[in-house]
Amino acid sequence: MSSTDETLSPPAGSAAGTPVAVTNTPGVDPGSATGTVRENNPFDLSPGLYNQDLAPTKREGRTWRAYSIFTLWANDVHSLGNYAFAIGLFALGLGGWQILLALGLGGAFLFVLLNLSGFMGEKTGVPFPVMSRIAFGIRGAQIPALIRGAVAIAWFGIQTYLASVVFRIMIVAVIPGAAALDQSDYLGLSALGWISFVLLWALQLVIVSYGMEMIRKYEAFAGPVILVTMAALAVWMFVEAGGSIAWSTPDSKTGLDMWLAILGGAALWVSIYGTFVLNFCDFTRGAHSKGSIVRGNFYGIPINMLLFGAIVVVLAGAQFKINGTVIESPADIVQTVPNTLFLVLACLALLVLTIAVNLMANFVAPIYALSNLFPKVLDFRRAGLVSGVLGLLILPWNLYNSPVVITYFLGGLGALLGPLFGIIMADYWLIRRARVNVPDLYRDRPESEYFFKRGFNPRAVAALVPTAVIAMLLAFVPAFAVVSAFSWFIGAGLGAVVYLLVADRRAPMTDVSGEPIAVASTH
Repeated sequence: MSSTDETLSPPAGSAAGTPVAVTNTPGVDPGSATGTVRENNPFDLSPGLYNQDLAPTKREGRTWRAYSIFTLWANDVHSLGNYAFAIGLFALGLGGWQILLALGLGGAFLFVLLNLSGFMGEKTGVPFPVMSRIAFGIRGAQIPALIRGAVAIAWFGIQTYLASVVFRIMIVAVIPGAAALDQSDYLGLSALGWISFVLLWALQLVIVSYGMEMIRKYEAFAGPVILVTMAALAVWMFVEAGGSIAWSTPDSKTGLDMWLAILGGAALWVSIYGTFVLNFCDFTRGAHSKGSIVRGNFYGIPINMLLFGAIVVVLAGAQFKINGTVIESPADIVQTVPNTLFLVLACLALLVLTIAVNLMANFVAPIYALSNLFPKVLDFRRAGLVSGVLGLLILPWNLYNSPVVITYFLGGLGALLGPLFGIIMADYWLIRRARVNVPDLYRDRPESEYFFKRGFNPRAVAALVPTAVIAMLLAFVPAFAVVSAFSWFIGAGLGAVVYLLVADRRAPMTDVSGEPIAVASTH
């Protein structure tokens, strides 16, 4: 089908040019159970698919510029989990320049992938669950949205628990008597552990209750704090090591093994962001322009990742020179800071960091997934509360301490993200060539472009099932251990190829703006 850049008009039977009502839910008659045309629903949108949070954002007034996007990465790249991963490369035998090369290659791949994903949000203004309707159908979109949301809820709880461990260190440093509260055990956590966890958990719920704009402001505040703190920690360790560091361990890899480890490290670095490249549109739907995305990604991904790599090399190399051990995380170094004031400041910075990472990587995705699942009852704030409660009820410290859960449940869900990304990207960029009928994403009727068969696109599901099985086999079966680091890339590539083979190229593919049904970019 040819592409047409259409101007949206109300369906037949309604007044031409009738503006979308802003009473209750804009554009949808809340009294209509089927989405039929009513006086305040001139565009025939279904209330089961549209609400204030799922609606596209207006272009005018978008607030996410290059700095906002840069600070997302300034926070997320410097997460404690990423430090543990990168320091692990040092422990596995990669030296300083090899780690920088691995992170640089991974950053280059991510820069391309995140731009492709981010441009989708900037063009349409819709969040990830709605974006998934393009390839999977208005109901089939629940599959990728719930997979992404389930992974995020589990990691939200786990990251909050890891932050609470740092918080406990800070509390005991300031109030030594509080150490007595750390001896008890209630459902796997001490009294002090519960106090630390619940306080951080509640703080995140408060921040999220103010919407995406508050998250943007928090990220903008946290980004410089993290960069300065981590750089200062690296300088302190460099001085402690006598002004020089160990660039490698005695077990350093060479030759082919070294290059395989470098490429594997780069691939795993991309895999870590497999969740984020999938739902980056949740943030770029508020982006001011494509240029803002490119600039924010450039300084936040390849440039920031090289800075991150330099800090990793200094921290790991300095500690190894001092006593021949390899640290697991910056938190290990913080505990050794002899000055109580500096220890407290470092702990506060790590808490600011972990909350920032949690908000962007593990809170936004399940909020939109739940809102997409129950759009009539769950707005952004209510969905955030439900996500937070679920993150508490799963007792995440027990999940974190269970290798079976981490490896097979969360690892299995994570393995599905590659094929999902491949299918969604292939459909949007190669099949539709960025042509999207945005209003039809919110219409539950057979003639809608994204209704397919009862709301599901069987071709997308058919592409997902076998490629997801292959991705999980590559990730878990020992016989495929040599390529397990590349499972995300293989899954994404297979998902794209299989979908391109089975996709329906004869279906309508029109390009219709969502501006007439859009809401202000304030969430």
